[in-house]
Amino acid sequence: MDSSQTMSTKKGFNGLTIAAFESRMASEMTRLIERHGGKPLVAPSMQEIPLEENPKALAFGERLLNGQYDMVIFLTGVGTRSLIQILQTKFSLKSIQEALGKIILVTRGPKSVVALKENHVVPKIVVPEPNTWRDVLDAIKTLKPDRMKGLRIAVQEYGVSNEELLDALREVGANVTPVPVYRWALPEDIEPLRRLLKNIIEGHVDAILVTNAVQIEHVMKVLEETREVDEFRMALKNVLVASIGQITSERLKQYDLPIDLEPSHSKMGIFVKETSEHIHELLRQKREN
Repeated sequence: MDSSQTMSTKKGFNGLTIAAFESRMASEMTRLIERHGGKPLVAPSMQEIPLEENPKALAFGERLLNGQYDMVIFLTGVGTRSLIQILQTKFSLKSIQEALGKIILVTRGPKSVVALKENHVVPKIVVPEPNTWRDVLDAIKTLKPDRMKGLRIAVQEYGVSNEELLDALREVGANVTPVPVYRWALPEDIEPLRRLLKNIIEGHVDAILVTNAVQIEHVMKVLEETREVDEFRMALKNVLVASIGQITSERLKQYDLPIDLEPSHSKMGIFVKETSEHIHELLRQKREN
């Protein structure tokens, strides 16, 4: 049997070394990789830091209750909950609910919908998958095709600022206010991440599973500090790079990193399973080129 036939008959990861940059979901990712026959190398790349004392969020609350917004865009479920919690340190939940009920609410995905409904608020626009900033913009344009100019829009931010969305809204004439609610930082201990990146550069990893755009931001930041960006890019010529979806893929492209696979649905379980099903053939093709 030749090598290509051998590859096609393998089941799951079949002992391949699979890297991931998971933080909060590290245990689940490790378990999924092992379930599908892989050797997991998982190191945290980020930590979530709430901005408990957030003057910009409270200033947003003042303007919201004074009727100074026409629309609020909620980008994440965690951010939606955090923002409402911060506002409740100064305003009553009832007043927040009433103010939100008077304007157009846009949610980028189902987690934000759930977070709003927990507070008895229903969004007007639920952006369809894959929930990119372009999908957000298109959904708003569909509702208000000729009335974007002068529209007063607040955008609940997540981690790094989504400059593409903010710029696109401004280009069509909207008055945009970013509202940072929490930010992502590197883990306090980045040595596990450095060791993982060293393993990738030295050729000890067969695939990387990327589940969040901020993971790439932080990986590149660490590599830039150690001046190993070029070595990392060279190593990826022999490593399968799997991206969980379009938002993550856009960030990979931004850093000129390859994308070899995207799953049919952006759920971690499906992501790991489908990567395990296709990795052998995709790796063979990549390493032969």
